[in-house]
Amino acid sequence: MRPGTPRAVLWGLLATKLVGSWGLAWDIQWHLTIGRDTFWIQPHVMIYASVTVVLLLSWGTLLLSTVRLARSGGAPPAGTVAILGLAGSRGLHLVAWGVALVVLAAPIDDLWHRLFGLDVTLWSPPHLLGLFGSAVNTVGCLVLATEVYPVASRARLAALVLGGSLLYGGLRVTLDPAWLVAYRRGGVAFHAFAILAALVLPLALVTTARLAGRRSTPVLVTALAILIALAGQQVAAAGFAILEPVSVLGEEIRKDPTSPIAIGNAIVEKNRAAPDPWAMRLLLPLIPALLLGAADPRRRPLGATAVYGVALFIAYGWYASTRPAYQPLIPTAVETAVALTLTAGTALVGGFAGRALSDFLAARAPEPPGVTREAAPAPTPS
Repeated sequence: MRPGTPRAVLWGLLATKLVGSWGLAWDIQWHLTIGRDTFWIQPHVMIYASVTVVLLLSWGTLLLSTVRLARSGGAPPAGTVAILGLAGSRGLHLVAWGVALVVLAAPIDDLWHRLFGLDVTLWSPPHLLGLFGSAVNTVGCLVLATEVYPVASRARLAALVLGGSLLYGGLRVTLDPAWLVAYRRGGVAFHAFAILAALVLPLALVTTARLAGRRSTPVLVTALAILIALAGQQVAAAGFAILEPVSVLGEEIRKDPTSPIAIGNAIVEKNRAAPDPWAMRLLLPLIPALLLGAADPRRRPLGATAVYGVALFIAYGWYASTRPAYQPLIPTAVETAVALTLTAGTALVGGFAGRALSDFLAARAPEPPGVTREAAPAPTPS
């Protein structure tokens, strides 16, 4: 395969996944404001059109690589991995098998909704399977970036930051139900978002920082993820304005006033009286990311994520305490201390997981033919 081909595939994958992330943002807004009357709602069409393109790109490239290796008759290039008779690089395999999980989740999700209703929870098995598959697929894109570009390449850095932002955004979506847990339970669970975010988000931030070799990477990844999310909101607003769908949400809430959708709607209504400015929403994730970068997750991933976890705890604890829906639930000093200890603990686990993942991804085989990698520069305080 020519050197330019895997690079074109990588950028095609990243661009398609970007469009899919906007479809996911629209889908979430659709479920929160309209409900879900059919699998073939427009956000789903947008998401699965993107999934189809990723499927064709990844599996088509993997099949083409397998056929070419079989025809050559020689030894496979260094770094080639064979799984079930299919031969390709590690990154290509991760991309292909990850999107296969996303495809598998689609019919399971449709069956789940038919059995249990519109939106039982984002943490349902099919939703988590699809999100996990998407994360594996995105991690595959990170590996592809390290396989096809030299260490010092700006294109490599750009691909890692974009891929890391997409990974961060996907992981961030999985944390949304934590706010329902905080509202329902209060006490230590008042800080459920920070506890879980400290565990999950370092998988994106620490991994990309160590692969890119730049301490500023967590800030770049977080800032770009915010911009992607804002663009997704604009896509959703434009889609609603064009389609003008009829909401079935009220009917579903009347059927089950205790459902996650009903509780989420109640939270929105209570907070409507005190809308928060966009500047605050932007600063909330950026300040912990700045502190993470300052603590340098390349050299000190555990210490840096501990700082990150404490910053998340303070930022989002303060934010929740200002929201009308959560003000009656502010925990006691003892409960707050327990929650802070838990957050510090999950942050250490998240830092360890991010370090392990980055070490696994960086332990790659020699480069494929046609790609020359420069020696890795010494880490800089950039």
